[in-house]
Amino acid sequence: MLEKLKEEVFKANLELVRNGLVIHTWGNVSGKDPESGNIVIKPSGVKYDTMKAGDMVVLDPQGDVLEGKYRPSTDAPTHIYLYKQFSSVGGIVHTHSTYATSWAQAGRPIPPFGTTHADHFYGDVPCSRLLTEEEISVGYELNTGKVIAEAFEKTDPMAVPSVLVHSHGPFSWGADADDAVYNAVTLEEIAKMAYLTVMLGNTSPIDQFLLDKHYLRKHGRNAYYGQKKKK
Repeated sequence: MLEKLKEEVFKANLELVRNGLVIHTWGNVSGKDPESGNIVIKPSGVKYDTMKAGDMVVLDPQGDVLEGKYRPSTDAPTHIYLYKQFSSVGGIVHTHSTYATSWAQAGRPIPPFGTTHADHFYGDVPCSRLLTEEEISVGYELNTGKVIAEAFEKTDPMAVPSVLVHSHGPFSWGADADDAVYNAVTLEEIAKMAYLTVMLGNTSPIDQFLLDKHYLRKHGRNAYYGQKKKK
């Protein structure tokens, strides 16, 4: 079932290791099949160096296991909720990458300090609010998804395809699993640059017109960065 998507999600998980975003069994990637709505996700606690494509777990849109010998990632309810809330998303990544997690642990959004940020994120990378004790005690992973969605009530999740979960770590997403990993890698580099920028004494974001210029030249109807796609 969904063998192609399993292979894509498996390879995307290995990309997290290759890019230095995870150690041990930390982190996970999922992908959604656009036709069925079913989700393929990394199994919980399985080591990356022993994991195979066939180990990926297939879930239905409600989170019930359709196929797989392992339990799915414990973050599966978060992924499932975000797929329901963000209809354009086809892949989701969660890591504990060093710099992005540091901003999350500080409870601080990442401002657009420069054009590198603006090329990829159209404004702050938001940090969610703290979960309450009740939200942590009952339905923790589901409620993590809810506070992420809450942080995007006034923001297009495809224009800012990452979030910092307060005291926890980053989630990123994209059109598919590969795109989500790309955004996770980008987030970590931007988080590192932002940290160093603050350490050097600057806490002021760039002007909105410079942010607009850099984001819109790469994204949207009138983008002109890169080469034209062949019809």
